[in-house]
Amino acid sequence: MATKKRDYYEVLGVERNVSEEEVKRAYRKLAVKFHPDKNPEDPHAEDKFKEIGEAYDVLMDPDKRAAYDRLGHAAFTQGAARGGFHDPFDIFREVFAGAGGGIFETFFGGVGGRGEDRQRGSDLRYDMQIKLEEAAFGVEKEIEIQKLDTCDKCQGSGAEPGSRTINCPACGGRGQVISSRGFFQVSQTCPRCRGAGQIIEKPCRQCQGEGRLEKMSRIMLKIPAGIADGSRLRSSRNGEAGTRGGPHGDLYVVIHIKEHKIFQREDDNLYCEVPIPFSSAALGGEVDVPTLEGKAHLKVPAGTQSGQIFKLRGKGIVNVNGRERGDLLARLIVEVPTRLNAGTHAQKLLRAR
Repeated sequence: MATKKRDYYEVLGVERNVSEEEVKRAYRKLAVKFHPDKNPEDPHAEDKFKEIGEAYDVLMDPDKRAAYDRLGHAAFTQGAARGGFHDPFDIFREVFAGAGGGIFETFFGGVGGRGEDRQRGSDLRYDMQIKLEEAAFGVEKEIEIQKLDTCDKCQGSGAEPGSRTINCPACGGRGQVISSRGFFQVSQTCPRCRGAGQIIEKPCRQCQGEGRLEKMSRIMLKIPAGIADGSRLRSSRNGEAGTRGGPHGDLYVVIHIKEHKIFQREDDNLYCEVPIPFSSAALGGEVDVPTLEGKAHLKVPAGTQSGQIFKLRGKGIVNVNGRERGDLLARLIVEVPTRLNAGTHAQKLLRAR
């Protein structure tokens, strides 16, 4: 039983009043998607590709399209119309030859033109540990990293001083080489010049023509006040150097804040525990509370319970995006005597009054 043919407009996904340019646009998109060479594991790709080519062949020819609009597929039965269908692979080559940059520009995502040999350098990551005090108030740090940096001898050009660039003999300066695979041609980046179209006559002997080599670099980094654990700082153009004078990548520094022996941090607030004598908790008094800037005095009201939290405003960490500071929340831990009996302890409290 013969398979019923689909409507040509439906095959290309266009309306019946569509223009020739829209037909061509739809064809290019679908032909690239279903080309057999791009879908080697799909047994139906070639049938779809041929169907797309047939629809395009009809709808781009004014006479064929007019006959199809009147009679449908019956217009192309034997004797009903002059001329058959063109080879779908010939149609593909013809359409993409006029797409700009060669027939494979669209098919391979734009590899038809000359490549660029001056590639940007890679981004780098550096993990840095800092103290809580440094995170709170900001600090400048010098770091040392081993990375690919600009060659001093050739200044990144990759060429010996006085040398010149010449057209690549492998691709004739085009940056692309074309190989044939039966009816189909494949355009690939030239392996010798890597798509640049030119090569250096005498590569720099120090960096072997790369324009960069491994070096130890020192970089000053300013860490802002209030930075949080896990924050990532970007140091522009301090990553690896690009090849043959290409731009540097960036350096990303990830901040890790060391655990503090007294304070715990939550956002811009600090938390700590402060031991106080039983007498100060019961009768009231004043205790010293540690802060990142020294000691602060805290008045303790009579009858303070162990575990009670007191807030010292503005003694936390400055907000990294503004001038406001967080608070310090001190949790008071009452030290209860263990060796005194109740009577003796009560007498001491009375004498203290």
